[in-house]
Amino acid sequence: MERTGSSGVSKWDIRNKIWDYMEANNLADFPRPVHHRIPNFKGASLASVGISDLGEFRSARTVKANPDSPQRDIRFLTLEARKALLVPTPRLRTGLFNRIVPPPGATKETLRKCATSQGVRDYSVPVGLDAKVHVDLIVVGSVAVSEKGWRIGKGEGFADMEYAMMVSMGAVGHRTVVITAVHDCQVVDIPEELLDDHDLTVDYILTPTRIIKTECKQPKPWGIMWNKISQETLKKIPVLKILHGREKLEGKDVLLKDERPDTLTAEKTLRAANENFPEGSRPQAEMTSLAQPRQEGEALSDERGPLSAPATVYVGNISSGTRVSDLKEALKTHHVTPARLSWRGAQHQAFLSYSDKSKAEEAIAALKGLSLQGHPLRVEWARNQQGKMAPRPR
Repeated sequence: MERTGSSGVSKWDIRNKIWDYMEANNLADFPRPVHHRIPNFKGASLASVGISDLGEFRSARTVKANPDSPQRDIRFLTLEARKALLVPTPRLRTGLFNRIVPPPGATKETLRKCATSQGVRDYSVPVGLDAKVHVDLIVVGSVAVSEKGWRIGKGEGFADMEYAMMVSMGAVGHRTVVITAVHDCQVVDIPEELLDDHDLTVDYILTPTRIIKTECKQPKPWGIMWNKISQETLKKIPVLKILHGREKLEGKDVLLKDERPDTLTAEKTLRAANENFPEGSRPQAEMTSLAQPRQEGEALSDERGPLSAPATVYVGNISSGTRVSDLKEALKTHHVTPARLSWRGAQHQAFLSYSDKSKAEEAIAALKGLSLQGHPLRVEWARNQQGKMAPRPR
């Protein structure tokens, strides 16, 4: 769970504020809505041109760029400059990154095709972990970034993990430059206390109107922080599992988050606390005592146990006079049938649990714009599932 600053603001608050502002002011192109995405902001092409003015780009031989839409022109400019272009594999399922290899004698139009998401699939070859690759410049997408170089992504942590994995395989060094391109409205103040030691910072920010050199002094992650990675995450990312095995053979500390004594002790204590209370009578304070504070939209447990369904939808902004029967009737009218409904009227929210992700996605689409008692509802993925459930931008 992400931390909340002394002002009560979290990374998710900042993300949602940016996403809402961009939607309200029509500042993005397809795909829309921008929520849970790296926004394809209007003016992305103009911002991308700025990279050619950077000496670090001109001298770079190998550039690694994220595959999102707003960085398409940066990928094209990299190929046009005859530099090696690497892109991460989708969700790191099959490896760390691929290299884009345009056909011999490629025209400018063909290079533009190579820079698209389809081109990334059609003209790429995998780069193995044993390849001797040195990345001179990295381009990452951002939802928000500060002039100090603090960056907030869409919440999945892939950019941070990709960088740490490149460190592990020796592909980046202290001189590797990190750049992001965003709309001017995405450059905001970010409290430093929200940043963690695994968060990737940026050296340059490109916007449609300016180039910002951040002079960031925060050191970038220097290796994979295994103590922050779960066994579940390790199973989902094969390349991460390979690196884990290699570092283990090298004698490094590779204990995972849920293998460490302090974590295991906390889990045992929590289970023991649960057993001391009759079902349905455990105080709310006890439910969160061994975890970080629960935030709006975060699904935890209800009186029947944990919300363990793999897909949970958050329904918020429920007015005080609304009853659970009102919500049930609205769900029935919109043909939304969750496997389980957890009602939290006192907190003005409810959770809809599904055993199938696609059913949850259909529910979110069906309930968009719904109002109860004159209050428009807020319907989205539960906060602790926004990263792993939100569709990846294409």
